[in-house]
Amino acid sequence: MSLLSRFGIGALMLLLTTLSSGAQVSLPPQYVIISFDGASLIEQWERSRALAQRTGARFTYFLSCVYLLAPEHRDLYRAPGYKAGRSNVGYGYSRKDVHRRLEQIWKARGEGHEIANHGCGHFDGSTWKAEDWKEEFRQFNAIVTDAWRINGLNGEPQGWRSFVEKEIVGFRAPYLETSPGLFAALAEGGFRYDASTVTPQPENPPIKGGLARFSLPLIPEGPAGRKIIAMDYNLYVRHSGGVEKPEEAAAFRQRAYSAFRAAFDREYSGRRTPLQIGFHFTLMNDGAYWQALEQLAEDVCVKPDVRCVSYRDYLDAVSGPRQDGRS
Repeated sequence: MSLLSRFGIGALMLLLTTLSSGAQVSLPPQYVIISFDGASLIEQWERSRALAQRTGARFTYFLSCVYLLAPEHRDLYRAPGYKAGRSNVGYGYSRKDVHRRLEQIWKARGEGHEIANHGCGHFDGSTWKAEDWKEEFRQFNAIVTDAWRINGLNGEPQGWRSFVEKEIVGFRAPYLETSPGLFAALAEGGFRYDASTVTPQPENPPIKGGLARFSLPLIPEGPAGRKIIAMDYNLYVRHSGGVEKPEEAAAFRQRAYSAFRAAFDREYSGRRTPLQIGFHFTLMNDGAYWQALEQLAEDVCVKPDVRCVSYRDYLDAVSGPRQDGRS
C-alpha cells in the first residue's frame, strides 16, 4: 500500500513535514460520532448501552419529549400550529413505560452518554418561525424537567433538574427540516450545537453565531457507490422502499456495514475528519442496520487512536468545555 493511499494527501503532507523536521509522528485521533433519534424503546436503550460497554463508545441520544408523557397526559403538549395532544410519534405507552425510560436516561447519563433535544412531537419545522421553535424548546424543557411529577412517579434522582437545565445543549430537528428561525432560537436558548444539516462529505463543524453546526455526511453506498445520508432510515428507503424485507436482511446488513466501514477508512487513512452516523431506535429490515452499526463499533471503536464520542464530548475535546456553567 502506498503512502498516498494509506494517509491521503492532506495527512501525507503533514506526515512529510513532520518527518523532515525530525519530530515524532503523531496523527490526530479519528473521531466517530454515533447518535440515536427519538430514544423511545426500552430494549434499544439497553442494547445501545450494552454496545457502549463492550466497545468504550459514548453516544448522543436525541430525545423526543413526548415519550416522557403517559397517554393520559398527552394534552400537556401542544405543538406550534396544532391542537393539544397531537404528535407524529405517539407518546409513552404507560406510566410504567415512562418510568423505565426515565431510568434509562439517568443510567445512560451516568455512564457518560449525552442526552440532547429532538423536540417533542416530531413535526416538520421547515416553516416555523423563531417564536415557534422557542415554544417547542420551552415545552421540551418543561416536560423533561417535570416528567417524574407529571406522571406521578416516585424516585426522581437528585440532580435531575440540574441535568435538564445545564447538560442538554444539543439539538437535531425532526426529519432534518430546519428554518432560518431555528438557528436564532437555538442561539438565544443557550444551545451549544445543532446537528440537523447534511454535507456532501464528512466535514468539521463550523461555528456560526456561537453555535457549532454539525452535518450528517453523504457517503457512497451500494454497487454503484451512489451517495446517501449516513443514517439508517435513508438506507432502509433505498434498500427496500421503506417496506420490510426480512428475507434480504443479511444482504442489507452487509451493504450498510460496507458503506459505514469504507467511510470510516477514508477518514482514518486520510483527513481524520470526524465521521457522524445517525440512527433511530426502530429495527428496520429485521434489525439489519443495527447489526451493521454494532459490527462497525466493535471493529473501530476499540482502536487506540479512535474516539467514539458524543457530540458534546467531541466539542469538549477540540475546543474545551463551556465556561458558562452549562456542559
